[in-house]
Formats: sequence, structure tokens, C-alpha cells
Amino acid sequence: QIDWRTVEERKIDDWLPVTASRNGKWWYSAFHNVTAMVGAGLLTLPYAMSELGWGPGVAVMTLSWIMTLYTLWQMVEMHEMVPGKRFDRYHELGQYAFGETLGLWIVVPQQLVVEISLDIVYMITGGKSLKKFHDLVCDGRCKDIKLSYFIMIFASAQFVISQLPNFDSIATISLAAALMSICYSTIAWGASVDKGKADGVDYSLRASTTSGMVFDFLGGLGQMAFSFSGHNVVLEIQASIPSTADTPSKKPMWKGVIVAYTIVLLCYFPVAFVGYWAFGNSVDDNILITLNTPKWLIAAANMMVVVHVIGSYQVYAMPVFDMMEMVLVRKMRFSPGWKLRLVSRSLFVAFTMFVGITFPFFGGLIGFFGGLAFAPTTYFLPCIIWLTVYKPRVFSLSWCTNWVRSTE
Repeated sequence: QIDWRTVEERKIDDWLPVTASRNGKWWYSAFHNVTAMVGAGLLTLPYAMSELGWGPGVAVMTLSWIMTLYTLWQMVEMHEMVPGKRFDRYHELGQYAFGETLGLWIVVPQQLVVEISLDIVYMITGGKSLKKFHDLVCDGRCKDIKLSYFIMIFASAQFVISQLPNFDSIATISLAAALMSICYSTIAWGASVDKGKADGVDYSLRASTTSGMVFDFLGGLGQMAFSFSGHNVVLEIQASIPSTADTPSKKPMWKGVIVAYTIVLLCYFPVAFVGYWAFGNSVDDNILITLNTPKWLIAAANMMVVVHVIGSYQVYAMPVFDMMEMVLVRKMRFSPGWKLRLVSRSLFVAFTMFVGITFPFFGGLIGFFGGLAFAPTTYFLPCIIWLTVYKPRVFSLSWCTNWVRSTE
């Protein structure tokens, strides 16, 4: 395989976060994907169930898990579908399928909406979980502190961690985040089982009017779409794994994805179904708020959420850092180095912190963002790219499957 890049291009690629290191292992894929997938959306699943009801809720959860596993497999397969070339970024795959300019405009705006909005949500979630931990531990004995200050505390950690250069360098943080997600999801459904079904639990839909039911139904769909949003970073994660003719990167990547999706299954379904079973339509939009006792356990779970969203923030920020630094170095001709990285990444963290402090209700817009960008980049776009690139025979199983998936 001949490398046609110039010395300058190779130097830039060796510096950019996505292509700087290709030493990842299959287990890196596993916990990066768990960290990306299992996030703030997990704790909203019982609430989404209360908006959809038992039948539609179970159906949407099950179909979402199956369909997103399928589209994730497609993206893993397409990473190296052209011999001698790797599509290290989502937009590179889009450009190959739709053309240089159109592909960029189709993918990049949606990908940025997903990743930036998620980082804002994680900034708010981290601050809220820190505040909840503080309030539970103090139990009314401490002075009340505004949410804004807790968001700043969470952001201070991100200012430091954001200087880590690439995916491999955040592997330990991502592993800790993945373990925490398993722990707090187990606490969420385990504590629900321990409490048992609430007195007078009601499984009817939250809304009583037709318009309210429609709005809630769409909101529930958006929240579930938000919960399966890891596709936006999957190619960037796979780019960190080495590839040879004998062992292409898709083999260790897919192995890690299977492990990750098994963990997602074991985290999502018990939390969603047990939480809804226990509290019905009285469940809060964060199951840990509904579970207010035992205090020490819920306090521990909130701190686990903090650790997890620290890692999740970084996993979703890394492709944004890559885009920013690529534009700054290749288009605006800045010299690559730590000073550029310090300024650009700090500005991004400051921006997400500012939006989080200014709009603490931003998480309530997850249903909107779920429908606007999470669903297309996760459910539809991989199928459309697959049809465009592979051109399966009309009415074949592949053609029918992908057409149905891209038009539903």
C-alpha cells in the first residue's frame, strides 16, 4: 500500500486526535462504545416508557436495540470498504457516498448537533448529579449552592482532561466511565425492585388530551433515539484500532461492539422496564430523583453518574476537537502544537459550560434533538450510505431491509 500523502500531511495526521494513534485493542472498542452509548439518556428511559405505554414502549426499545446494532454493523463494515483506504471520520464516509461537498453538508451539521448538544447535556447532568450528591450528603445541614457553581466544578475537570490528545489517551477514563454506567444502572433498577410496585401505580399515559399524547409520544421516541446515539463516534473509535491484511480493524471493532451492546441490553432494559413497573406514570425524568432512598446509595449512584459523564463528555468531544483542529491547521494554516490545542479546546469547554449554565433546562430538549439529528445519524443515514455505495440488487434482502430502514 503506497502512502501518497506529503510529509506535511502525514505530520498533521499524526497530530490530529482521530488519526494520531492506532494502537487500540478490541476492549477499547467495547468500553468506548459503552461510554458513548450508555449515558444521561439511560436514566430517562422509565420516563420515556411512561410517555409511550407498555406496548409501544417495549416495542420501540426492542426495535431500537436491533436496528441500531444493524446500522452499527454497517458502519464498522464500511470503515475499510475501499482497499487501502480507511474512512476515519463520519463525514469522510459521507463524502465518499454523496460527493465531497454534499457529503460534508449532509453529515457534519447533524454530527455536530449531536456531539455538541450531548456535551452540553452532560455538562448539565454532571452539575445536577454533583448538586444532588451534595444535597443528599448534607441533608439540609449545608448552605444551598446554586446549580451554576456545580456546573463550573464539573467544567473545571473537563478543562484539564480535554488536553489529553486522542482516544487512546482517554482509555482509562473511558473504562472507568463504562464501569460506573453499569454500577449506577444496576442501582437504578435494583433499588426499584427493592422498593417494589408503588401504591396505586398507574400505567395510563401521562397526557389526557390527544395533542398531549401525540407530543409525549414523539418526545418518548426522541428520548429513546437519544439513548442510542453512539454511531456518531463509531468510525472515529475504529480509527484508533490498527488494521492489517490478515486482521482488518473491523474484526476487533465488531468484537468490542458485541460486548458493548450486550452491556447496553443489560443496562437499558431492566432500568426502563423495572423503573416503569415500579412507579408507572409518576416516575420523574431521572429515575434517581424518584428513588430518593436509601440516601447513601442514591448519593453513590449520583457520583457514579458524574464519573461516567466525565468520560462520555470526552468521547463525544474528541471528534469535535478533531474537526476544530483540522480546520485550524489545514484551512487557517495554524501551526499544530499544544498552545493551539489548549486555546481551542478550552474555548469549546467554556462554550458548553456557558450554554449549560444559561439554559439548565437544555436536557428537556433531548426529545427535539433526538428527532432532529440523533435519529438520522443513527437509524437512517448508515442505510442510505449503504444503498448508495453497495447498490444491492433491487428487491434483494439487503435492498429491502435498507429501504425499509431508511424510509420508516
